[in-house]
Amino acid sequence: MFRPIQRKDQALSKEETLAIVKRGTHGVLALLGDQDYPYSLPLSYLFREGKFYFHTAKAGHKIDALKNSDKASFCIVDQDQVVPEEFTSYFRSAIAFGRISILEDPQEKREAILLLSKRYYPGASKEEVDRCMTGSFDQMDILVLEVEDLKGKEAIELVREKKAQA
Repeated sequence: MFRPIQRKDQALSKEETLAIVKRGTHGVLALLGDQDYPYSLPLSYLFREGKFYFHTAKAGHKIDALKNSDKASFCIVDQDQVVPEEFTSYFRSAIAFGRISILEDPQEKREAILLLSKRYYPGASKEEVDRCMTGSFDQMDILVLEVEDLKGKEAIELVREKKAQA
């Protein structure tokens, strides 16, 4: 259903790809926007059990785009070292494809917000997180992207570097 990576020698293993997802702090979500134009935007995220979670306002371009299509992709760039003299960059990235929806279950929503809070502010006290949730819980939604395909890829130069070190 999903295209394989064209340059198979540059494909990352599942473990390497998941490591990118775990290390990352943000990525770019792509949706089908107004008038069928692509709409992409950078977002912080939580990844858990094969799903990405994002917080969002209850209205806006993202929410409208979901009404057009529930298909989405999410890309995380782990490395992008520009090497001008080689006319390239030494990149490493992961991309996920799947279906995105608004999380409806209030308990799951609360848990996702709590985990997002812990991920981006690990030192926050329970009181701080509760205060934040109390003030904004009803004004936000949580989007969940259920991953159907997840792939990682890196520059051929990084592949060669790994082989030389092995």
